[in-house]
Amino acid sequence: MLKKILKAYDYPIFFTIIVLCLFGLMMVYSSSMITAVARYGVSADFFFQRQKVAFIIGIAAMLITMFIPYQLYKQPKFLAAIMAGTGFLLVLVFFVGHTAGNAQSWIEIGPFKLQPAEVAKLGVIIYLSAIYSKRQDRIDNIDKAVMPTMIFLGAICFFIALQPDYGNVVIILMIAGMILMSSGMSLKGLSKLGGVLVAAFVLIAILVIITGNFSTVVSEKRMSRFEVLSDPFKTEQNEGFHLANSLLAIGSGGVKGLGLGQSIQKYGYLPESHTDFIISIISEELGFLGVAFVLAGLGFIVLRGFLLAARCKDAFGSLLLIGISSMIGIQVMINLGGATGLIPITGITLPFISYGGSSLILLLGSMGIYQNVVMKMNLKKRNQEQID
Repeated sequence: MLKKILKAYDYPIFFTIIVLCLFGLMMVYSSSMITAVARYGVSADFFFQRQKVAFIIGIAAMLITMFIPYQLYKQPKFLAAIMAGTGFLLVLVFFVGHTAGNAQSWIEIGPFKLQPAEVAKLGVIIYLSAIYSKRQDRIDNIDKAVMPTMIFLGAICFFIALQPDYGNVVIILMIAGMILMSSGMSLKGLSKLGGVLVAAFVLIAILVIITGNFSTVVSEKRMSRFEVLSDPFKTEQNEGFHLANSLLAIGSGGVKGLGLGQSIQKYGYLPESHTDFIISIISEELGFLGVAFVLAGLGFIVLRGFLLAARCKDAFGSLLLIGISSMIGIQVMINLGGATGLIPITGITLPFISYGGSSLILLLGSMGIYQNVVMKMNLKKRNQEQID
């Protein structure tokens, strides 16, 4: 049985993930070595060592989830546990959370920091995939099939927005949208749901204005992130500092880059060089070729996930693949958009590459579920071929 399972394993995806993670470890060390010493007063390999531990834990998580039958996640008790656990973590962060970057988004557990929003992403994917796959026969019934899930989704986004972490709120809503559009709902049903959501958004906006919280939600600092997009160099010493230096790093690399470890912008000019703007350092040190390598690997994972989802005969498995692939693809687009000035900077990291322990562990754990779905597909296909 183990031999059959190993033959059904998706090795191209596995090796792509490992290569990207190892490449990410190398770039975390290169981009953070100056920051670690000059800004935090720790050893040059501090962030590298922490990311290495997260990588090892993440690989273990991927191997565990890879052998857990994904159909178990569909059980009512498991779904109830997801809802309760996710809600508990999102509330707990307000009592024991660690604040960084003006957001109270992390729970410290010894030397490790857990970001509940990362757990929420996977929780939302499993929950929505399970519910919509069970309600395929009545998916166009908005009141009974969809609205109850919107209440759970709204509560998750509300608590994350309170941290505040609007970047992850956008990601979760976009993931939910991808799963919903792939659930089998008709165009008429989607239009009806869209109308309900627009009405809800308008109502929330009115309540925010009436209660006097408009200036808090749409603060001057947040609006400045939109203003700098047109010309970050105009305010490069203030609001445009991050974006201006990110563009300088990207533009300095050319085709081949300045060479591994030779970045200039990581010397204090680009503060978040190992997290939000690691792609800028990759571009500066390894040039277009380095960026193309990263995007090719990430694109392969996402596109392969969508293609396999289209072939999957099980609705739950198909939606899981779509949700996980969408999560990775959306994060890539938002991270690259922020680093290049196409969209406001959100603080979203680059999957498998950027520094971030909880993000890497959850991503690798998600890929274990991805692999389990693919293995089940391959095993069913081979069994059917043997019967034929």
